[in-house]
Amino acid sequence: MKKVKLEIVGMSYSQSQSGAYALILGIPGQKKRLPIIIGGSEAQAIAIELEKMKPSRPLTHDLFTNFANHFGIRVTEVIINKFEEGIFFSRLVCEHNGAESEIDSRTSDAVAIALRFKCPIYAYQSIIDEAGIVLEDHPIGEDPEGTKSTPEHEDIESDYSDYLLEELEDLIKKAIENENYEKASKIRDEIKRRKK
Repeated sequence: MKKVKLEIVGMSYSQSQSGAYALILGIPGQKKRLPIIIGGSEAQAIAIELEKMKPSRPLTHDLFTNFANHFGIRVTEVIINKFEEGIFFSRLVCEHNGAESEIDSRTSDAVAIALRFKCPIYAYQSIIDEAGIVLEDHPIGEDPEGTKSTPEHEDIESDYSDYLLEELEDLIKKAIENENYEKASKIRDEIKRRKK
């Protein structure tokens, strides 16, 4: 299967899930985004590494990295290898004494570890096709936090089953324009359910 390299575009606080964040991954040179909902502690671990902050004691992902380095294990890449029922699954590709092996991981943990090992993050093209969102006006590299919109009634809407398909198409365009990737992801899932 074809792998596509991803970069971290940003993170934003989840409006619908308390304590959750949306991790936004993007394809270099393209307008495609992969929004992934992650927990608060994983978001903190990613943000700390992105900001090059050094906590006084090692966090869990730092401990994992130190442990792996101590025993000569390198994480060479992270692959988002599955997308089922709105959940992303990942694998850490590791190398030890010339032998390669793969370890299952939550995507949020895999990204936090990839940052610490400075290794690339990939997703299979089929996952990008299924779960990716194309932004019409914003190429990768722009700050997803750059423009904030005032939440409307639609932003707190969690059930889209009462909307017509045409209305959902309009809602997803507005959500993407407002860079509300979490909302766009939920609308996308509803559209896919109807088209099956």
